[in-house]
Amino acid sequence: MIRVGIAGLGFMGMTHYNAYQKIDGVKVAALCEKDAVRLAGDWTSIQGNFGPRGQMMDLSGIARYGELDDLLADRNLDLIDVCLPPSWHAKVTIAALRAGKHVFCEKPIALQVSDAQRMTETAQELGKLLMIGHVLPFHPEYKFAYEAIKSGRYGRLLGGYFKRIISDPAWLPDFFNPETTGGPMLDLHVHDAHFIRLVCGMPKAVYSVGTMRGQVVERFTTQFLFDEPKVVSAASGVVHQQGRPFTHGYEIYLEKATLFFDYMAMPKAGDVVLPLTVLSDDGAVSRPELGSADPTDAFVAELSDVVRSVAANKPSALLAGELARDAVVLCQKQTESVICGRPVEV
Repeated sequence: MIRVGIAGLGFMGMTHYNAYQKIDGVKVAALCEKDAVRLAGDWTSIQGNFGPRGQMMDLSGIARYGELDDLLADRNLDLIDVCLPPSWHAKVTIAALRAGKHVFCEKPIALQVSDAQRMTETAQELGKLLMIGHVLPFHPEYKFAYEAIKSGRYGRLLGGYFKRIISDPAWLPDFFNPETTGGPMLDLHVHDAHFIRLVCGMPKAVYSVGTMRGQVVERFTTQFLFDEPKVVSAASGVVHQQGRPFTHGYEIYLEKATLFFDYMAMPKAGDVVLPLTVLSDDGAVSRPELGSADPTDAFVAELSDVVRSVAANKPSALLAGELARDAVVLCQKQTESVICGRPVEV
């Protein structure tokens, strides 16, 4: 039985807690939270952009700590699940690794590449697993694309276009603060940067055009440049129309098919969805059965992978700290490209 301690009881901490309840071989054995009300089991103030809002919880039988040092000192824990703000990720992760725990940390791995590098090096030095919560490859549409590319089912990858756009998140006062959240590049686009790194490898350079808000990029389009003839681009950031709070999707070009998926959340008009569609080179059009569309199920799949990795003491192919570090490298290089107005080597 893998025993987990969750650090942070915000929306993501609650999401992880609920997901663990659906997985065999794991138990949430400890929680750490500064908010005494939440630590006592009143999660009614917790709400996110998907899934149910928090409820009154029976946390009996679970160790509860108000201080991180006490959580990390708990000898009964195998894994620390870090659901704290990004600016805390490096400090808490490294402390947990040094306390002899494996770590699963929410994305982004860190706000600075240097911190991400310290995190991966510490895990390697201590022989502990470091996994980062990039859940996108566990969503059905992206899982299908990843497996199709990896298997070569439709031939070689020729390129792709990825997008991830939101309205201005005025309810998040620190969203554009490079020291706490990192803006659209590190809070939003890092998902696609990670997926591009996963399926395409590391580009040799990036060329990004966009606008800045203070020290962070607000909205941008990027061309990822590879040695081989592969055309890969992405668009992300903030659009100042509150009627479109979130949209994401892709077109992925393979030798024998194009994979197409598009989703736009429009609360006042109803969501607009183009389900995953396979456009084959012989003219056929198909829509694969993907199973559950509940976004919370992707977290169950992600954390199941984490539990398997810890049980086998074997790194995850999708959640490796090195992949997450490379995603932050790509975000940093894209920011540099927007600022200098030219391609930047990776």
